[in-house]
Amino acid sequence: MILIIDYGMGNIHSVQKALEAKGAETLVSDNPDAFKKADKLVLPGVGAFGDAMQELSKRRLIAPILEEVKKKKPLLGICLGMQLFFENSEESKGVKGLGLIKGSVKKFNSSRDLKVPHIGWNQISDFNNKCPLLSGVPENSSVYFCHSYYPAPKDKTASTAFTEYGIEFSSLVQQDNIFGTQFHPEKSQKVGLKIIENFVKL
Repeated sequence: MILIIDYGMGNIHSVQKALEAKGAETLVSDNPDAFKKADKLVLPGVGAFGDAMQELSKRRLIAPILEEVKKKKPLLGICLGMQLFFENSEESKGVKGLGLIKGSVKKFNSSRDLKVPHIGWNQISDFNNKCPLLSGVPENSSVYFCHSYYPAPKDKTASTAFTEYGIEFSSLVQQDNIFGTQFHPEKSQKVGLKIIENFVKL
């Protein structure tokens, strides 16, 4: 069973629909007891870093997330959900993230030529083929983004795919059993569903 963590800030319905389309049994919950019964966890997210961490704290979900990750259960973060894996974000100064991956979340520098937020289809490339989520996904596949901030892992090997948008940024990260996509696989049609399928099969 895959637990979709409900903390009031996720694009939950479309994530659940995509997981179930690939054969997963899912549960949407903010009950800490549900974490123990899950085989895998998904942390979706839409909104601001500081608000998200406040909601996770208020619902007492931080400790259960950290505990299940230590048990080596696969955890997938999507968009803001992935950003929460990091130590901090320029979006919310002074707010600590989950600290699962060393590094921070940076803001795009907007300019006349670079619209922020970065919204729409863009390519993922420079794959680290050791990442199981990329199995069967062609280089330079297009996926759907909607974000103003991007992850900057301290350990470069945590970046498993990259995207160009004014700069080259990490669009998919992995550290052991922790996976994160800056893009929305549930909105990325065939390619996104393949990535979700790969997560379901872990």
